Amino acid sequence: MAANRSANADRRARIEEMRRAEQARERRNRLITIGVSGVVVLGLVGFGTFVLMKKSDEQDRKDAAAKAPITAEKSWDAAKLGRNHVETAVKYDMKPPVGGDHHPAWMNCDGVVYKKAIPEVNAVHSLEHGAVWVTYSKKAAADDVKSLEEKVGKTQYTLMSPVDDQTGAIMLSAWGKQVTVDNAEDPRIDAFFTKYVQGPQTPERGAACTGGLDQ
Repeated sequence: MAANRSANADRRARIEEMRRAEQARERRNRLITIGVSGVVVLGLVGFGTFVLMKKSDEQDRKDAAAKAPITAEKSWDAAKLGRNHVETAVKYDMKPPVGGDHHPAWMNCDGVVYKKAIPEVNAVHSLEHGAVWVTYSKKAAADDVKSLEEKVGKTQYTLMSPVDDQTGAIMLSAWGKQVTVDNAEDPRIDAFFTKYVQGPQTPERGAACTGGLDQ
């Protein structure tokens, strides 16, 4: 009898020891899970903060670029530029024109590259809707033309076309604004896009750049 009682006691002791060991493992596993979860959460929070800060920095740079003056930019008084819709020829005071009376139909300008010259009276209507019009003459290098075509092609509210008799190799026009550059690497191109694609100079901001005329 005494031997049986001793064996039972030993068995209970082993079972209790195993139970304590199992509980200890469960506690360790919970702590590990909590620790890993904490690291993951901190990582996600850190990554989210990094992304938000990066976006904030990008927005700050865009805001700064939108406010900074552009070297050698030409401006015209928007209040003095006509905005009537006409279906007759219009003589503009600058080339390419940056505003004035224009045709009721606009050129499609949702990142459209035109390989041939387009009617000024329709392109001006696109400017009224907030588009930037990139033009180039035969003075422009082929690589620069290709680079600008790629840039325009992925930018809404822009259009591009050749204008053989303009004075500069490459010219960028918005409503009442214009700048001339010699090559596609000029930083003023990005600045002009940032500042004037749907910029504050736009008479009809948000108006359509699709549903107009194609070449």
